[in-house]
Amino acid sequence: MNRTARLYALVEELRAAAPRPLAVAVLAARFEVSTRTVQRDLQALMEAGVPVRTSPGRGGGWSIDREMTLPPIQFTADEASALAVALAAADACAPYAGAARTAAQKIAASMTGPASAAAQELAARIVTLPAPANPTVRVRAAVEQALTANTVLRLSYIDATGREIDRVVEPAGLLTTDGRWYLIAWCRTRRAGRGFRLDRITAAAPTGERAQPHDLAELLHGSTAAGAVQPTALASLTPSRPGPQPGKGRR
Repeated sequence: MNRTARLYALVEELRAAAPRPLAVAVLAARFEVSTRTVQRDLQALMEAGVPVRTSPGRGGGWSIDREMTLPPIQFTADEASALAVALAAADACAPYAGAARTAAQKIAASMTGPASAAAQELAARIVTLPAPANPTVRVRAAVEQALTANTVLRLSYIDATGREIDRVVEPAGLLTTDGRWYLIAWCRTRRAGRGFRLDRITAAAPTGERAQPHDLAELLHGSTAAGAVQPTALASLTPSRPGPQPGKGRR
């Protein structure tokens, strides 16, 4: 068994036993390798973000949080190739790009056989011209945090005329078009929905204040982006809900 397959198998072995921890010696015997090899593999999984942990003492060992992991997923060669293309399109300036990279590492570690070979072969034939390093990592992280935690964000922004403005906004979502990303938010200054191009945000600071909920479609209503639709690939991730009601999300 090669190392990639063993890492995948280790995760599944820990999942099957969870929440009971397994000793390194038990895992070493199971995979017919040394305890040093198992220890090194488990450390690699931890550094890659897999929720494995160790507990010392009698009855201790390594365990995994089942709530934070997925059961085995079998990809076809075409599906694995599609993932390689999608990940290549998620450049370093895109929101959640860092999380996309760690997710890619976990997916790659779980793939074996024809799917793994297809993804690796296609990945070797995809190249890109690096984009300018905007928005900065700090700005992108602040936007991600505000969207995830639903908190108010203070922005410094260069508008279309080149003027720098300050705004306090309540994030509602993200819009992507023509390779650019926009933060769609309720602007407290304009008391209306506004779009802020991420590469024009020069500074972003979370305030810690809880934001009011705003309907994304309602904020886009009447703008040039009113016809924006959810990407087909994301539809299966989103629970169905009733359409926007007039005035909902506005204050």
